[in-house]
Amino acid sequence: MTQPPHDEPTATSPEELREQVERTRTELGDTVEALAAKTDVKARAQEKAAEVKDQAAVKAGELKEQAAVKAWQLKAKAADLAHQAQDRLPEPVRDTAAQAAEQARAKAARAGQLWDEKAPEPVRQKTARGARLARDNRKVLLTAAGVAVVAWLACRRPKG
Repeated sequence: MTQPPHDEPTATSPEELREQVERTRTELGDTVEALAAKTDVKARAQEKAAEVKDQAAVKAGELKEQAAVKAWQLKAKAADLAHQAQDRLPEPVRDTAAQAAEQARAKAARAGQLWDEKAPEPVRQKTARGARLARDNRKVLLTAAGVAVVAWLACRRPKG
């Protein structure tokens, strides 16, 4: 027979021996379960993937929040610059711009009425889809228009 471990006393009765055997079985079972868990590569990989996914989600949330803050800051700065530019315009220029804007709104409203009265239904539907697409991509269109205006002004500039 083998000798008992040095830190465990030997059993003095059959009941104590049974308890030691049961305790040893339980410890051995726990050890086997722990070893099995360590050798289950698929489960460990899934756990690691879930952990990385959670970390990525947290980081994405942080970046989204930072982007929103930066966008708000840029929007506020753009509004401030627009107000500064507007304040520097002479009063007659502002009045002329306001009148031109009002005339443009009135003409656009009249053109819309004529369009509704005269245009065939299929053409109106296609136009409505185009307008929706333009509204959905407003930033791209405004950027392209700005680039076109700058290019036009650059070409118009007198050489010499």
